[in-house]
Amino acid sequence: MSVQRIAHRYAKSLLDLAKERGSLERVLEDVRSFNEVCKNRDFELMLKSPIVGAHKKEQVFDKLFEGKYDELTMAFLKILLKKGREPLLADIGKAFELQYKKYKHISTVKLTTASKLSDESVAAIRKKLVDSTATDTNVELETAVNPDLIGGFVVEFEDKLYDTSVAHKLALLKKEFKDNLYISKIIER
Repeated sequence: MSVQRIAHRYAKSLLDLAKERGSLERVLEDVRSFNEVCKNRDFELMLKSPIVGAHKKEQVFDKLFEGKYDELTMAFLKILLKKGREPLLADIGKAFELQYKKYKHISTVKLTTASKLSDESVAAIRKKLVDSTATDTNVELETAVNPDLIGGFVVEFEDKLYDTSVAHKLALLKKEFKDNLYISKIIER
């Protein structure tokens, strides 16, 4: 079975349990915190190491997370340790966040512009995205600045990409000129 399928199943189980117990938001905080800890290379290597035993990993989890995480989150982590699924914890955490967003109807949209936008412009774009049928009812907007775009913007969400940047249009124009045999012969003379 693929890693994504396994991660999806464990994440769904945690999501369902958290909803049932009314601690979904708290578990989400724990999972986000855990995902940040998993970005630490040493921690990631410890999780994936077959040399470090489950008992030692459980001790590390207790030191790091006991009293800070919800009981459900701690029980879930310990079950995964006992089943030998700790190398998949980072993938399970990512899958949990994706399922949470799907459950709460949240679309994550990345907006990249050539220069920093005003708060009013960002609010107007967010409103357009919420009103569109392309996104869910709630929009989580991440903004970034890339001066290489020259002008315009790039919007990315789910598996869609809308590129209205000047750099993209120039690249298309360059390709069109390159592919046009008549123009390329004139340029060669």
